[in-house]
Amino acid sequence: MKKKIALIFGVTGQDGAYLSRFLLNKKYIVHGVIRRSSSFNTSRLEDIYEDPSLKNRKFILHYGDLIDSSSVSSLISKIMPDEIYNLAAQSHVAVSYTIPEYTSNVDGLGTLRILDAIKSINKKKIKFYQAGTSEMFGGTQKKSQNENTPFDPQSPYAAGKVFAHTITRIYRNAYGIYACNGILFNHESPLRGETFVTKKIVKGLTKIKLKKQKKLYLGNLYSKRDWGHAGDYVEAMWKMLNQKKPNDFVISTNKQYTIKQFINIVCNKLKIKIKWRGKGLNEKGFDQNNNCIIQIDKRYLRPLEVHNLRGDFSKAKKILKWRPKRNLNQLVEEMIDYELKNNGQ
Repeated sequence: MKKKIALIFGVTGQDGAYLSRFLLNKKYIVHGVIRRSSSFNTSRLEDIYEDPSLKNRKFILHYGDLIDSSSVSSLISKIMPDEIYNLAAQSHVAVSYTIPEYTSNVDGLGTLRILDAIKSINKKKIKFYQAGTSEMFGGTQKKSQNENTPFDPQSPYAAGKVFAHTITRIYRNAYGIYACNGILFNHESPLRGETFVTKKIVKGLTKIKLKKQKKLYLGNLYSKRDWGHAGDYVEAMWKMLNQKKPNDFVISTNKQYTIKQFINIVCNKLKIKIKWRGKGLNEKGFDQNNNCIIQIDKRYLRPLEVHNLRGDFSKAKKILKWRPKRNLNQLVEEMIDYELKNNGQ
């Protein structure tokens, strides 16, 4: 039986690393796209990386960039994959305010470039997965969000993703492309990027526990988020591309916690007795020795805050037979263990 071929844009990120391993376990041949830079950013892929000189490789990396139409088109034509997963993005919300044009180019038009390349290929029916985000719901007043909840983006990042979601749906309907949107709510892991709040909290508090750091600076403590495990969510991506008909799905846990609750869970696991004092920008977290270990910094507040995200994954549960396998406590334990190991504990 001929092995399926997958092409992953954004292979070096958290989701790309988990998806690569998942597909390799499914006996796929996996091609990943990385941007050319002075450093080889493949640290998350070290255990599956294969030297280019080897024959019959199962995991193959290529240089490419979503802002370059010709590189996108030529890669797809050369590899002729069965499935394409677009996980590439400038995915940091705060950074998207600093570089809005670049963010829109990669996150929005990058998706269009892939879809246009797929449209121009007649030799093979290529399936396409577009990575959406709960940030597209942004300022919604709905207590929980599903596939029918109107989008209300509150950042250049979210706006770019709304364009990508919409153009994916348009190309599916107009050209008969098998294209799916996954509206993924926050998903974390030990491989999460260091500028994302969950990683920042776990890493910072672990270092504070080990007396390698004194204080952690954060933004809004009362934003509510729906956090799952990236390892669970990549399985949902694969399931979307292995249905009879393409469709769009919310992937989430349907559970919600504030940033402050997340901090309390991490502190509990690390046996840090935290006490909170003050209100608003003056709220601070103190340890059992009365040392201030958490402080609010205005720099980490968004121009437009997203207060309430909680996903309803009923559709994915019914059609994909998918549900999250790990809860927040298990996720936090895994992230802490990783940080302790990295700090020689």
